[in-house]
Amino acid sequence: MSKYFGTDGFRGEANKTLTVDHAFKVGRFLGWYYSQNKTEKCRIVIGKDTRRSSYMFEYALAAGITASGADAYLLHVTTTPSVAFVTKTDEFDCGIMISASHNPYHDNGIKVMNAKGEKLDEETIKKIEEYIDGDPDSVPLATGADIGRTVDYSAGRNRYIGFLISLATRSFKNKKVALDCSNGSASAIARSVFDALGAETHVINNNPDGTNINDGCGSTHPEALQQFVKDNGCDIGFAYDGDADRCFAVDETGRLINGDLILYICGKYLKDKGQLEKNTVVTTIMSNIGLYKAFDAEGISYEKTAVGDRFVYENMSANGFKLGGEESGHIIFGKYASTGDGILTSLMIMEVVLEMKTTLSKLAEPVTIFPQLLKNVRVKDKNETMNDADVLAAVKKAEEALGDNGRILVRGSGTEPLVRVMVEAETDEICAKYVNDVIEVINSKGYAV
Repeated sequence: MSKYFGTDGFRGEANKTLTVDHAFKVGRFLGWYYSQNKTEKCRIVIGKDTRRSSYMFEYALAAGITASGADAYLLHVTTTPSVAFVTKTDEFDCGIMISASHNPYHDNGIKVMNAKGEKLDEETIKKIEEYIDGDPDSVPLATGADIGRTVDYSAGRNRYIGFLISLATRSFKNKKVALDCSNGSASAIARSVFDALGAETHVINNNPDGTNINDGCGSTHPEALQQFVKDNGCDIGFAYDGDADRCFAVDETGRLINGDLILYICGKYLKDKGQLEKNTVVTTIMSNIGLYKAFDAEGISYEKTAVGDRFVYENMSANGFKLGGEESGHIIFGKYASTGDGILTSLMIMEVVLEMKTTLSKLAEPVTIFPQLLKNVRVKDKNETMNDADVLAAVKKAEEALGDNGRILVRGSGTEPLVRVMVEAETDEICAKYVNDVIEVINSKGYAV
């Protein structure tokens, strides 16, 4: 694991573990690094979510980039997938998204993408981290006419909106759609896409103030959207996270349709149309047993990766698969995108609903999701906790007891000092028993804080 960059960028509490100085150094390094062996000016595009600190980090990154002689193009408030799209299609050398995704507003993050709109490779991340901890003067400052400039690039975001609209093959007319924008990045984009496609669009949590992003709303708190869909007789609803790279759907009954169910619905649809590449869907180890049983019944193959849409995409890219994602709502449609895209996912679900002339509840009906319980334990050291002999013994005992009708998964968070203990089983009571058994051992050994 890298020192600063986790599975989804450099993330931390603003001005505590992620500071303006960090952002300036990242920008300064990237501006210099991507200027190497170039005859024309290096161009780096930056997007941000609606957190109060995102403006601060935007300016710090831009200052570092321009100080190294590169040009910084500002998309302003936009989504992570839009940055990936613009980086690739407009041939930028690098893309940066300022966001802590689903975290609370006081956290923030720096996500860096290569020229293909893909998450940065470990080798380049290592170089950035070495610079952050090393001699700042090892990267020269530009002078005179070589100093870079900042450019307003909101037009890039508008092109992304046009791209999304172009993907729909059917009008959304007469469809009552609810959107929960999480007071985040989707607030700048989602409504305009659905309105343009003819939907009767109803939007909640669409008034960001810098401190209300993900606050009791969006994909991490979909209860408000579920109630809104039921109370207002909507046909369907979609909830996004802070940077809109995740999506959960809500069917017409108010039932939550999570990432696993979305993968099933879209995977089956593509298979039936003969468009599921290599008849395979890429999942992570967090996907529910019920999804795999449903895939087996449909004759759909699947892969399992480590948690993180980065690992899903790497598997897809290496093997030529075109659909993958996470239970948490990161869904990657490889034909169109290199990262999870919440609004794109919404459009793909609408495509299935409209073509099949049915409801979302009917499409999800064949999947029986096993009860799941996930508890997070804040610990002193993730690796020491998970490798403790007594903890491992408790996990093995649970595995043996659950057999083929359940599973246990213990893993460390990629961004926080947490150990996550998850159990799936036939009943909630069984889940609780084995989760608590493992946590009791963690506590008794003194690892919890």
